[in-house]
Amino acid sequence: MEIALKNGDILTLYSREAKDLVIKNDAHEHNEAKHQVFEGLSYDYEFSKENLSFKDHQLVKPHSSKKYLGRIEPNIYVGTLELEILENGKFLEIIALEVQSVKASYREDYRFMLEEITTICTDLLMQVDSPVTQSFEVDFDKDSETLYQRFSFLKSILDTDDFRESVQKIISNPVTQWNEFEEEVDVRRIRRFSNKNVKNLLKSSNQIPLPKQHQLRSVGLNTIAHRIPTLKKIDSVDTPENRFVKYALEYFLHFIVQIKDIARKTEKKRLKNEALLLENELDFHLSHALFKDVSSPKTLPLSSPALQRREGYREILRVWLMIDMAAKLVWKGGDDVYKAGKKDVATLYEYWLFFMLHDLFSDLFKIDFKGNNLIKLSDNGLSLRLKQGKRLSSKGVYSTGKRKLNIKFSYNRTFSANSNYSKSGSWTTRMRPDYTLTIWPCFIKEDGEDYKESDAEKEENLIHIHFDAKYKVENFTDIIPETSTDDEKLLDEEKEENLKGRYKNADLLKMHAYKDAIRRTSGAYVLYPGDVSKELAGFHEIQPGLGAFAIRPSKSNNGIPELRDFIKKVISHLENRISQQEQIAYHTYHTYKTEQPTIKAPFISESLAEYPRENNELHDGTLVLFGYVKSKGHFQFYKKRKFYNFRVDDKSNRFLIDSDMARAKYIALRYNGRLHLHNIIGNPEIVSKQLLINLGYQNPSKEAYIIMRIGDKEVDKFGNVSDVDFTQLPEYQKIFGNRNLSRSDKGAPFAAKLINLLALTKANS
Repeated sequence: MEIALKNGDILTLYSREAKDLVIKNDAHEHNEAKHQVFEGLSYDYEFSKENLSFKDHQLVKPHSSKKYLGRIEPNIYVGTLELEILENGKFLEIIALEVQSVKASYREDYRFMLEEITTICTDLLMQVDSPVTQSFEVDFDKDSETLYQRFSFLKSILDTDDFRESVQKIISNPVTQWNEFEEEVDVRRIRRFSNKNVKNLLKSSNQIPLPKQHQLRSVGLNTIAHRIPTLKKIDSVDTPENRFVKYALEYFLHFIVQIKDIARKTEKKRLKNEALLLENELDFHLSHALFKDVSSPKTLPLSSPALQRREGYREILRVWLMIDMAAKLVWKGGDDVYKAGKKDVATLYEYWLFFMLHDLFSDLFKIDFKGNNLIKLSDNGLSLRLKQGKRLSSKGVYSTGKRKLNIKFSYNRTFSANSNYSKSGSWTTRMRPDYTLTIWPCFIKEDGEDYKESDAEKEENLIHIHFDAKYKVENFTDIIPETSTDDEKLLDEEKEENLKGRYKNADLLKMHAYKDAIRRTSGAYVLYPGDVSKELAGFHEIQPGLGAFAIRPSKSNNGIPELRDFIKKVISHLENRISQQEQIAYHTYHTYKTEQPTIKAPFISESLAEYPRENNELHDGTLVLFGYVKSKGHFQFYKKRKFYNFRVDDKSNRFLIDSDMARAKYIALRYNGRLHLHNIIGNPEIVSKQLLINLGYQNPSKEAYIIMRIGDKEVDKFGNVSDVDFTQLPEYQKIFGNRNLSRSDKGAPFAAKLINLLALTKANS
């Protein structure tokens, strides 16, 4: 591709593929450069004379000795790339190259996402408790540094198909009204006379004589008026609603002309050209014949039903309400998207996803993430805090009906490297996912303090779910490759690519890094504008997991419902207090509870006591002793004496108590077909037959008994367990299920896991 310079010389660009160099003669209509290349590719260049070169630029790599030769590498840059050309080391001219995105839909995506962000931001500004209650006058001369950002917001509202369609709907079907005016008319043209017409026939000065044979002469009327004033009605477009539309269009035009004039003064050529295109379009709308018959408004009819409800009109009203807000809003993060000619659609996608996730979590968890967290007062007016690399967090409490949870949504949260397992962070290196959803229980501790995030981190009672935005990803297989029968060959090819510095599975590996390195992470997922969503579970439960969700810039079918369903499944999973993830958390907590264990040998000493996780007994280490009660008298005796007793050995002189029974924390008394759950207090004791007789026990037959002291009241914190069929317990089935035992033998005590009992409770409910 040859580019002619103003001095007559030539700059030639070379590419491996001819299709990678494009000349678009209509590029000015989109305010783009005529000569177009693509991101991610490399282009060799050559000037026709050796005294020509490019001024130093990070995207230009000149030859080490021959400066007129070199390579242009756009990398991830998208937008208008302006390069300064030097002749003998002095400025000659600036050429512009338009760097297109490799994604065909990037222009539409860019426009759509910027419009959505503008709409959301103006909605935030209109919130009652937003700082917009302050009064600001926009001074474009003073705030010239933010001029392009403000214009981009305005353009995203006005330069849209929706706005154009709204104006066309008004032009093709305007609100009209009947207007009356008085006009002198020949009496012969009047078909029906009113009382006023009759009076004017007699009183008007332009009288003419009636013919001699006219019947009115018989009543003494000799003359009548030739022309009389009468009221006429016409269908007029000069209505309050149309006056408002004309006023609004002129108001928009005023803003754009202001920006264009300042851009001309400050030599912002690109901004001036874009503003001029928008100015011409607004002028075109106002030049329609409809608005020539519409006068200026005396008042603004904001309460008009037609203005609020009729198609076209209500959209113009909404835009008018938005436009002033958009002009006042400063967004430094916008520099990452469009400063110096850029159109960084990938960064814009990251910002757009923030708002999509923010709205999703606000709605799903019924949490009002206030706009104050996003909009703040600055020297330039109202500032949107959203910026790449800067942390933003919103927090609230969500009740599932079964459990209260703290919900925290973070953008750019950094997890610093540290070796303290009980604290938040990464155990390898610092990591910063784009978005993090953090969830932990909400309750008041025994000391009266709230259960904080740091408490939950320490007790392994918290999860993080991370998301990364990847706009450049086209297909799901770019993230997670398809499996193949020839995996060995694929792995060899992948290793060869890695040696060249190219990593095919980079996004997947990054999700693995988040999952494995950031403590308490239960899931990490890529968000990309594709078609396929997939979750990969670590085992049969939904968490832990990895995967990708297709979230597309679109008004419909944007993929958010699939992500919403996934988050709902995660919350439902967290409601299950006896899930395998809970068991893993319990054991992990105990494993890492002490930073410096007192025993470093690679075995567990049998003499060490076992301790349950604080404030959580829903794990497989909590045991229940099941004891048979054969009569009402025995039941009353146990209640009165606050202990349960059973024989030390059976008929074969085998010990009836085992380690599980001895470690049981609860006892379930089996009486009259029901279970009565009590705490076990202290350790098992061995007592004599005589002691039981002295206490009133009926007919003890053995010389020694084991007793378990029990609490006064039945335990109800696990719900109703009284009607559970304990014979379905796996522990009962293992001991008694397939054996032909007597009734008394089946009454022998046994131990079972509390979570198995509760699982039966849930199954029966």
